[in-house]
Amino acid sequence: MPLTPDSPLADFFASRQTKPPAHLGRRYDRAGTFQPEPGNTVVCHLVEGSETQRVLAEAREKYRAMPEANHLAFTPVSSLHMTLFQGIIEFRRAAAYWPAGVALDAPIDDMTELMAARLDGLPPQPAFRVSLVRATPIGLVVAGATEADRQAMQAWRDALATRWGYRHPDHTSYAFHITFAYVIDWLPDAALPRWQDMLDEVAADIRRRAPVLELVPPAFCAFSDMNHFEELRVLPVAG
Repeated sequence: MPLTPDSPLADFFASRQTKPPAHLGRRYDRAGTFQPEPGNTVVCHLVEGSETQRVLAEAREKYRAMPEANHLAFTPVSSLHMTLFQGIIEFRRAAAYWPAGVALDAPIDDMTELMAARLDGLPPQPAFRVSLVRATPIGLVVAGATEADRQAMQAWRDALATRWGYRHPDHTSYAFHITFAYVIDWLPDAALPRWQDMLDEVAADIRRRAPVLELVPPAFCAFSDMNHFEELRVLPVAG
């Protein structure tokens, strides 16, 4: 199937030609079982009972109904969220991904306490709205609904980076997303046309029913694996 540059499958197809699935064998196994991988993060969960939650849950079920669904390890609906800023994680201990002035071998629980303390006095950051960019085989790419929203999201990232003392290499280019699943095996060529059709249908349905995604305010969360993100501290939003 020919893929145009703006196809939801284009980046996914390019990745599978050059590298194995990311995180396979560490974050999850070939049976789709998630492995212990403790860490923390700042996310926006979906508003409980909202139309956004309903339409995204239905979208996820369309993924699960595909013949190749066993190529993916799905996270539960309750875990659906948009990551606003990447915290730390057990298997990513390097200076670019770790708060300044802290030993790289510090226990995760101690790090979570320290990072929570560094949030004390964080000034309220601007509110923002998020909308869908495209659907991919592993979930949704999203972005600020307007340029002002995109600037607000970057302001959050800048403020958190300053508080915690690290900036990932993709600090300004980070692609916001809502993950439905992780890749166990790449999709075969023969499956691409039906996945393209399904992704187009999912994207159209989301844009019609939830043109602005209903998200709760950003929260600092802890996790032991990718199945649950426990809100420890809701962060202040201006206005």
